[in-house]
Amino acid sequence: MSTWRPDPRQIADPFAEQASLPLRHRFTLLGADVEFCSNSAELLALADEAYAGLPAHAMGGPALQVELRLVQEGAEFSREPPSARMLGGAGLLGAAMDANNLALVNTAAGRAVVQVSRALLAWPYHVRYELIEFAVFTLACRTQGQLALHAGCVGLGGIGALLIGESGAGKSTLTLHALGEGLDFLTEDASFVDPLTLRATGIANFLHLRQDALRWVDDAAQRQRIQAAPVIRRRSGVEKYELNLRGGWASLAAEPLRLAHLVFAAPEPAGDGELLRRLDADELFHRLQQSQPYAAGQPGWAVFAQRCARLHGWELRRGSHPRGGALAVKGLLMA
Repeated sequence: MSTWRPDPRQIADPFAEQASLPLRHRFTLLGADVEFCSNSAELLALADEAYAGLPAHAMGGPALQVELRLVQEGAEFSREPPSARMLGGAGLLGAAMDANNLALVNTAAGRAVVQVSRALLAWPYHVRYELIEFAVFTLACRTQGQLALHAGCVGLGGIGALLIGESGAGKSTLTLHALGEGLDFLTEDASFVDPLTLRATGIANFLHLRQDALRWVDDAAQRQRIQAAPVIRRRSGVEKYELNLRGGWASLAAEPLRLAHLVFAAPEPAGDGELLRRLDADELFHRLQQSQPYAAGQPGWAVFAQRCARLHGWELRRGSHPRGGALAVKGLLMA
């Protein structure tokens, strides 16, 4: 009778903790020094695609580390991979698609691990946005006490305006035209704010545009740039151009922006009225609370909301052309 004997390598390192991660790249992201280490050039290339060439927003944040681990296990996906399920407990936060594809964040240690199967590499968009970005954003904002807001942000002269609105409100098209008017781009839809100083940072890498945004683009070179961009497909099924803002053609915010304005993009047309309507303090607080349910439950929200009461709140209605909205925001930042 044969006797089963365990593989001594599995006894020595059953959790693959000692697996070699020789490839390393370092970036300054969201105010923190983030080192990526990996056993896969393909995985590290996804991090480079997302974070290389960005302005370094140094905010005195800690040194953080994200491990990108490629594993061979895992079946092929015959269709789109399952959505990541959020999980947490014992000081850990995570996102898991299945047993082989997940991200775990340990904020106390300043470290995160992203494990990806070779099969999932065929879906790089999901790896980048649902696992790597989750790890980076969660680790950086939690270790620094930042509030993660669902909002874009543009600025001028170091002063910023948050652009808040539901998906489909036209924030990305508005932002594209704000760039055309010379404003600095900070982030499309994920702003990270220090509650005490109201300094905002973000990842100024891509702008995602629906195909119908092209009808508002008159500049031939800009139209050609958008049409040459890769097309990504959201979980909702909506397809968008992924326009890379790096390369020198767009102005990226060189440093964190000090917030002065909160602009709520409304789907209603302005008609013959003004595009901007000033919000009083009560309406500003109500809209902020309603638009940020996740942030409102996080430490620092009370301080943030209190300080936002001193800012200028606006409702921005749709004009006949998105350029009008961009000019209105520019006017606020120039005042």
